[in-house]
Amino acid sequence: MIRPRPLKKGDTVGLISVSGAVPPEKVQPAIASIERLGLKVVAGETCYAHQGYFAGTATLRAADVHRMFRDPTIDGVFCMRGGYGATKILPQLDFDMIRAHPKVFAGYSDVTALHIAFNQLCGFITYHTPMPSTEFIKQEMDAYTWQSFKQHMMTEEAIHLENPVSQPMTTLVAGCATGQLVGGNLTLVAASLGTPYDIDTKGKILFLEDIDENSQRIDRMFTQLKLAGKFDEAAGILLGAWTNCGEHSVLQTIFREMLVSLNKPIIADIACGHCLPTMSLPLGATIVMDADHRRIIAFYDKETGT
Repeated sequence: MIRPRPLKKGDTVGLISVSGAVPPEKVQPAIASIERLGLKVVAGETCYAHQGYFAGTATLRAADVHRMFRDPTIDGVFCMRGGYGATKILPQLDFDMIRAHPKVFAGYSDVTALHIAFNQLCGFITYHTPMPSTEFIKQEMDAYTWQSFKQHMMTEEAIHLENPVSQPMTTLVAGCATGQLVGGNLTLVAASLGTPYDIDTKGKILFLEDIDENSQRIDRMFTQLKLAGKFDEAAGILLGAWTNCGEHSVLQTIFREMLVSLNKPIIADIACGHCLPTMSLPLGATIVMDADHRRIIAFYDKETGT
């Protein structure tokens, strides 16, 4: 798995929206938030386009992805926001071209569809991170979240994935496991099943999170993944934030009923997802998880994209 070259100050980032339309009043603040990191910004057409609830047509959104990966002056690609629509552009993407130009690619939520595709079809690490037109411009955006984001974007060493001190992780099932980190938003992971972009969890560490799904829908999607063998095939499981997804105790019951009998390491209550503070994650990187001591370390392969 290739790790795209980390960003450095002075590099240029392309901003796009592969899903929902960006509210016009948020575009310039989002650009400014990236510039404060010492990065230059090129805003794609999808930052300004609107077609219903999409950031332009599927053809335009795919073209913006192609432009940013093809352009040699663009060093990384950040998704402005999530929403809905990333899965609709997958059939239009030129994965051979994207594979030939691996770059830092960041976002989360609906962007999970592209994380899965780029990891599996293009062979490079991508980053599950907060996004410029949502978290970056919030007053609540905190030092922990910024530090985690910059660690992954702009450093090369192994990274300890640690919660804020006041938010301890919990052990659902003890044990240790090593594997590539995959996953992201539960709804998008479940939506990949049975498609050409079906998530591969065999021997991997599966991370899941979600927002605004009630406990019955969470149960249904976990059942779908279980019936598809995705939990059985995984080496370990990481559970992130479940924002507005019902009572914590009810969710914990679902997780125990679905997962404990698998007898593989599971860490829950990871500060990652639709929440602040939130950590960033390197999808496709090798993860070592120790559920007994609630420790997670991300290692990067030596192969690095240029």
